[in-house]
Amino acid sequence: MLFFINSTFNQKNSGIEHAQLKRASLFREHKEAFKLVFREWNPSIHRFLAEAGVSESETLCMFDYFQKTEHVEEKILHVEDLDFGVESLTYNKEPEQSRYLVFQGQQLIARVRYFGEDPLERVSAVEYFDGFGNLYRVDFYDFRGFLSLCQWYTPDNKIGTEVWLDINGKPVLETFNKYDGNKKYDKTGWRLLSSEGAIYNFANIDELTLHFLDLLNEEYWQGDKANIFIIDRTHLADWALLNLERPAYTVLHLHNSHAGNAQEPMHSVMNNFYEFGLMNSNGYDAIVSATEKQTLDVSKRFNPQSKLFTIPVGVVPNEVFSEKRIDMKERRVHSVLVTARVAPEKRIDHIIRAIGIARQTVPDITLDFYGYVDHRDDDSAQKAINAAIKEYHMEEAVHQFEYANNVGELQKDFQVYALASIMEGFNLSLMEAISHGMVGVTYDVNYGPNELIVDGENGFVVPYEGIQEMADRLVELFTQEDKLQKMSTQSYELARRYSEENVWKAWQALIDDANKKNIDYRSPITEGIGDQRIYSAKKSK
Repeated sequence: MLFFINSTFNQKNSGIEHAQLKRASLFREHKEAFKLVFREWNPSIHRFLAEAGVSESETLCMFDYFQKTEHVEEKILHVEDLDFGVESLTYNKEPEQSRYLVFQGQQLIARVRYFGEDPLERVSAVEYFDGFGNLYRVDFYDFRGFLSLCQWYTPDNKIGTEVWLDINGKPVLETFNKYDGNKKYDKTGWRLLSSEGAIYNFANIDELTLHFLDLLNEEYWQGDKANIFIIDRTHLADWALLNLERPAYTVLHLHNSHAGNAQEPMHSVMNNFYEFGLMNSNGYDAIVSATEKQTLDVSKRFNPQSKLFTIPVGVVPNEVFSEKRIDMKERRVHSVLVTARVAPEKRIDHIIRAIGIARQTVPDITLDFYGYVDHRDDDSAQKAINAAIKEYHMEEAVHQFEYANNVGELQKDFQVYALASIMEGFNLSLMEAISHGMVGVTYDVNYGPNELIVDGENGFVVPYEGIQEMADRLVELFTQEDKLQKMSTQSYELARRYSEENVWKAWQALIDDANKKNIDYRSPITEGIGDQRIYSAKKSK
């Protein structure tokens, strides 16, 4: 069995989740069994996965696993279905807050929140208040209609204990929050109550994760070939995969630059998300990068003994290659598209400035960009965008939209895809853009864009932070229709590098290597030692 480890899955996702979906589709097509494994608790994850076409049989959520709620019949729970133990209640709706205030006379009993985007108003959480108006407990409900998590509050209004329940309301997992010696309020441990009655104590969530992965490795143990564990968000299980009880084939997957400064891959401080994994990379069986350039850089810098594989995280479905090609003259004239998070590292403001300069020669260039807003650093990315628009008087030329799900259809209507990121790990949007015949103009940024775009063939790779150079290339494309069309044709052709056939060959090489691993294993002694009911986890990182 192959396990792809991530944190969670939402309605709006990052490139890692989109990469997992493309990989899942490829493995499904080739009838290779896999599980998407998610560590974090998310009451809506089953709904979002279903909307993305992922079945419950392909999913394993750690909290669901311990709660025995992997497969639950859906029930719609409304505010009126809740029992507060008192009568003569009134319900005051506050639609702008997606909640009801529940009163008995003038006494506030509870605040009931519902899933705001759900027209059926299913209950999502209930906040309980005592007779003095103090919040003492919050119950969280799974979207499928059952109580999943209870948070108990301290007198100073902090979360003291969190308790996850099984479908019958029985506690199965607890975590505790207290002040440490530095007066920092933090989790002090986890306790798991198994269905067999055993009690497992863990110092932190990393130890709990190790226990979970050990259980999966045992449950899917075949004896003749290793289970394959691939960490897509490395910090979630980098330590755990080094400490599995049974042998397994473990893979460190790099979805972004291994270096903090991607333009200095050999000497820059390491990307903190990959630091532990790379420092201990000889403990994994394999390291996967999405590009040949990163694989080479990782090999040169760290000289790991692990096997190195280059496997693109993007896959262009076969049906895309059979679609009718759309000429540049059939698309919006002089149009630029960006689909990315509005985040500081994406530097959409650089693209706007380049277009602003280019519009001095080609005044009808427009930019449409789609993506959810990252509010870090006091909305610095959005503020930079607004400033660039104002500086170049492009209020009518730049159009900002929310996160889009129909990216493929959008790309068929635009001519140029622009990218100015600080760093990348591949860039699925750019791959999809060239598969739909768009011409790319990108900074020479590691990793992905400077391989997806072959300079002078399906677009241009301009110097890093080269706003003027990007502007010059936009002018060149939009004033030379023949060149624009020729590069579009090349985009369609070069997208074949990421065909299902080619990407599957790369995955098959890794699977073949995993199947060769010696997994000789001797089980621990279980006879003659009594009933061992208390478990202490291994020392964590």
